[in-house]
Amino acid sequence: MGEGEKICVLVDGGNFHHLVLKKLGIQESEFSFDSFINFLADGRKIIDKGKRFYVGTVREKEGDIRAKKAMSKQIAFLTRLNSFGWEIKTSKLRKRTEKIIIDDRVVGYKDILGKGIKEIEFERTREKGIDVKMATDLIAGAVDDKYDTAIVISSDTDLIPALDWVRNRKNKKIEYVGFSIIVDPVEKKKNTRPSQGMINYSDIQRILVVADLKQFIKKKIQSDRI
Repeated sequence: MGEGEKICVLVDGGNFHHLVLKKLGIQESEFSFDSFINFLADGRKIIDKGKRFYVGTVREKEGDIRAKKAMSKQIAFLTRLNSFGWEIKTSKLRKRTEKIIIDDRVVGYKDILGKGIKEIEFERTREKGIDVKMATDLIAGAVDDKYDTAIVISSDTDLIPALDWVRNRKNKKIEYVGFSIIVDPVEKKKNTRPSQGMINYSDIQRILVVADLKQFIKKKIQSDRI
């Protein structure tokens, strides 16, 4: 850690939710993001507007009580996060219909086919444009010489071209924060592993495990901070 080193922190909220919070069994409001970022900064100077949280926004649907509650909950969380000096970058969550063909790749496919079901359609919600906004901020900050090191909390490999550019064209450092969370020793797909691609295109790698993260769960700390 260099003396006087300027840092910015970019958190992919959706990525963090799925890779960390869901595995820990908690919601965003139960995690102390400010304490977490101070831990990662480790005494380094966080630049003005250097704490950035990127997330897809929940949209209210007429007559959908669940969506209304989710939107209200998210607004409360983001408002509180903003009150602690975080920059909130949002994009719309979009739904698309996907299809699963029932064949030998599906567990129990014979029983399913026997019931006359040949395919299953379902809706999947995806964030659009979060990676673009993160990449844009990384590049703009590097061009304007705002930071020396960018701490990237995302395992989205779509960011790699931007990481490569700021490192090689602007000599900025990328500090990748990944996670190793084992919830099922047998079904490995349920676990969180760090991204090898992000490791390869970063200067510093910090891989955190459950023991590292427990201190930031609000029910385990005496703090009212985000």
